[in-house]
Amino acid sequence: MSNKILGDGVGDGEGAEMGLLSHLIELRDRLLRMLLAVGVFFLILFPFSKTIWTYLSEPLTRHAGTMQAIDIASPFLIPFKVCLLLSVVLAAPILLYQIWAFVAPGLYKHEKRLVTPLLVSSTLLFYLGMAFAYFVVFPLVFGFFNRVAPEGVEVVPDIGRYLDFIITIFIAFGVAFEVPVATVLLVAIGVTTPDDLAKKRPYFIVCAFIVGMFLTPPDVISQTLLAIPMWLLFEVGIFFSRSFLKRKEEFSEAADAKYAEDPDMTAEDEAAADELNNSDAPK
Repeated sequence: MSNKILGDGVGDGEGAEMGLLSHLIELRDRLLRMLLAVGVFFLILFPFSKTIWTYLSEPLTRHAGTMQAIDIASPFLIPFKVCLLLSVVLAAPILLYQIWAFVAPGLYKHEKRLVTPLLVSSTLLFYLGMAFAYFVVFPLVFGFFNRVAPEGVEVVPDIGRYLDFIITIFIAFGVAFEVPVATVLLVAIGVTTPDDLAKKRPYFIVCAFIVGMFLTPPDVISQTLLAIPMWLLFEVGIFFSRSFLKRKEEFSEAADAKYAEDPDMTAEDEAAADELNNSDAPK
């Protein structure tokens, strides 16, 4: 018996080791696919790097006219970085899908129904935040900076510093536009409720302006252009979180009605049966 127990123990250890190895192999494959996706986008975009840079710098050159390159390698490295960053942005849906495909087998069906729309909406909102920054914020901010320049001062920005500036703004607005997703997620996991969030609206508005002060240039225009969309998206998040709770209550009422039709089944058995029926997790 001791040999059998020992043998079973060794078998369990080997099984766990093989399971870990298979997960590591799958993780490696997912990472390679992510790198391949970024690489393909980069190869497609790099021949058009000058055109992409011209389009990206247009909100500034419209007011400043020209730009300069302080570092010797900047004329090559800056368009290279732009293409690489744009490749990552465009490949974001593929990257998120690979991450999702790696963790999905361990999730239940009702968890997948929650995660999938959150991933899709967060990606679209991030893109929307970047578009808002480019088409709305950049023209106003650069026009403001050009107008307030002292007389006799020629504004000729460096392309490297310009790239750092717009990346910061893109990330700030992309993350700020994730407020609805964060709001719904907090309500979904039970951290707060829509009513509590509504009561804290004044505090959120103040925090939005504080965040805008730190994440944007030191001017009132960009700070306000970040704070107001954050507040509006906060209201959108409250609306959708109420809808989420309403659907959750309807589901609970349907489960209670089903339980009432079969009083011999306990609530625990009912929950276990529903979980088993809805589960896609591997046995």
